[in-house]
Amino acid sequence: MQRLRRLVGLLAVTSLVVPFGVATVSAAATTPSSCVISLSPTATETLFAIGAGSQVKAVDTDSNFPLRGLPHTRINAFSPSVEGVLGACGAKGVKPHLVVISYDANSIAEKLRAVGVTVLNQSAPTSLAGAYAQITALGAATGHLAAARSLVATMSRSITESIASVPRHPGRSPRVYYELDPTLYSLTSSTFVGSILQKMGTVNIADPKNTSADAGYPQLNAEYVVAANPQVIFLADTVCCHASPASVAHRAGFNHVQAVTDGHVVALNDDVASRWGPRLPILVADLARAIRSALADSRLWVKSKA
Repeated sequence: MQRLRRLVGLLAVTSLVVPFGVATVSAAATTPSSCVISLSPTATETLFAIGAGSQVKAVDTDSNFPLRGLPHTRINAFSPSVEGVLGACGAKGVKPHLVVISYDANSIAEKLRAVGVTVLNQSAPTSLAGAYAQITALGAATGHLAAARSLVATMSRSITESIASVPRHPGRSPRVYYELDPTLYSLTSSTFVGSILQKMGTVNIADPKNTSADAGYPQLNAEYVVAANPQVIFLADTVCCHASPASVAHRAGFNHVQAVTDGHVVALNDDVASRWGPRLPILVADLARAIRSALADSRLWVKSKA
C-alpha cells in the first residue's frame, strides 16, 4: 500500500498519460462552499493558498501543507467510504458542498455524485496550463476566483523566469537522471517534469529505455545508469526513502558517475516534487538552479570531450 500511494503521488505531478480533466462544476458549486473535503494533497495546498482554508473541513491522510491550520478530520484517499466523506462536515445531516479528489479510489466520485455531492476530479495535469486550470477551477468552486487567478499569475511568472534563467548552451546538453524511488524508477521527457527539464536543454538518460508499457516511467537498472553517466542526478526520494548524495555515492559503480564525482546530485523535497500546486515554482527553481550549476562546471565538459 505504501508503494502504491507513493507511485500514485509521483505520477500525479509528472504524468502526461493520465488524461487531464477538470470536472464540470454544477451551478451549486459556483457559490462559496462552506464544507469542502479535499482528498488530494495538491488541492489542499491550493485551497489554503487561495484563501479557502476555513471552508476545508477534512483532508486526506497525506495532506501535510500548510504546516498549520489543517483540519483534524482525516480520510484515507486510497480507501474512502461514502459514509466517512458524508459525515466529515461536523454537523449532523450536512453534506459536503464540494469534494476534491485526484485518485478515484472505490469509485468514490460516482457514489458521491449519486447522493447529490459535487465532486471535482483533479487528476494529473498534462502540462503547466493544466495545473493552472485546476487552480482556477478550485477558485471558481469555492468563491475565490480572483485569488486563484492571482496565484496562477504569480506561479506562471516565477516558473517562466526559472526556465529562462538557464542560459542557452549550444554544445552543452547536460545528461540528467531523475530518480523517483530507490528501485530506480525514473521519468522521461514525455512527462510533466520531464518536459520542463527538456525546456532547459537537458538530455534525459531514461528516454531511450521508455516503452509504451512504461507510460513515461521506465524502471532502469544500476548498470544502465552508470553506463549512461548522468552529469546531474535529481533525487525525488529523499524523505520517503532517505536517498541522499552520500547514499548514491555508495551504490555500486556510482563512484564513477560524473554527477557523483563532481557534486551534482540534487536532493529534492518529495512533497514538492510530487505535487503540482502552489509550490510547483519551488521545484522548477530547484531544477533550473541545478542545470545552471552543471553548465557552469567546466569539469563536466572537459571530461565529456575526453
